[in-house]
Amino acid sequence: MKTKKYLIGLASMAMIASVTFTAAAQEKKTVAGKAIQKTGKAAKSVGNKTAEVAVKGTAKVVDAKYKGKIAPDGSDVYIDGKNNKYYINSKGAKIYLKASQIRVKPAGK
Repeated sequence: MKTKKYLIGLASMAMIASVTFTAAAQEKKTVAGKAIQKTGKAAKSVGNKTAEVAVKGTAKVVDAKYKGKIAPDGSDVYIDGKNNKYYINSKGAKIYLKASQIRVKPAGK
C-alpha cells in the first residue's frame, strides 16, 4: 500500500515538474521568436532600401529622366528604351505609368 502511494506521489511530482519546464521553455521560445521577428523586419527594410537604391542607380545610368515631371508619389519619372515611363517605388520595383498618372513638377522642387 505504501509503495503504491509512493509511486502515485512520485508520478504526480514528475507530471508537475514536466508542466513547469514546458511552460518555461515556451516562454523562452516566445522571446526568441519576437527577437527573430524584429530582426526579420529590419532585414526586410534594409533589403528594400538596397533594392531601391540599386534600381534608381541603374535607371539614372541607362534610362533618361523625364524632366519637369513627377510620379504620383512625388518621385522622378524615367523613360526606358521603348519610350515607356516609369518610377521606382520604395521596394525597388519599376512601376510603369499611364500618361494620365504623370504630373507636372511644381516650381519649388
